[in-house]
Amino acid sequence: MPYVLVFTEQYTRRVARFLKQRPQLRQQYLKTLQLLEANPFHPSLRLHPLRGKLEGLHSVSINLSYRITLELLIQDGQIIPVNVGDHDVVY
Repeated sequence: MPYVLVFTEQYTRRVARFLKQRPQLRQQYLKTLQLLEANPFHPSLRLHPLRGKLEGLHSVSINLSYRITLELLIQDGQIIPVNVGDHDVVY
């Protein structure tokens, strides 16, 4: 089942700032989004649910240092990215 990424205005601003500060991660970030759309459960994404104050959100890895937090609405086939950054920023 293909999923659809739905970008909010707030997330778009966050990712623009993130990629401006880290242009070397652009390709990895785009590859992560492609894989997320094709199969959010792919092992290399390391998708996992979050707990505590971020309960209801999930996280995927861009690489070992950077993550994307997201809402995963399985019944609607939608994935809504919420935040992007290193561990301390997104958690």
